[in-house]
Amino acid sequence: MAHGSSKDKLTGKAKEAMGKMTGNRRKEAEGKAEQVKGRAKEAADDAQKRIPGKSGPKDPLITDDE
Repeated sequence: MAHGSSKDKLTGKAKEAMGKMTGNRRKEAEGKAEQVKGRAKEAADDAQKRIPGKSGPKDPLITDDE
């Protein structure tokens, strides 16, 4: 699981909960959307890992001849 996706899901969960507690439907919706964003990032990362020969973005500071 990518760090960014975890952050989005956790932040979204907190926003959703805060929105529910305060009755702020907009904040609740923002939280749900952020959770979806996190799940989408996670799915994209998983899909990229499954492509043969692709392991994700390479670190530009590390070359194959090192």
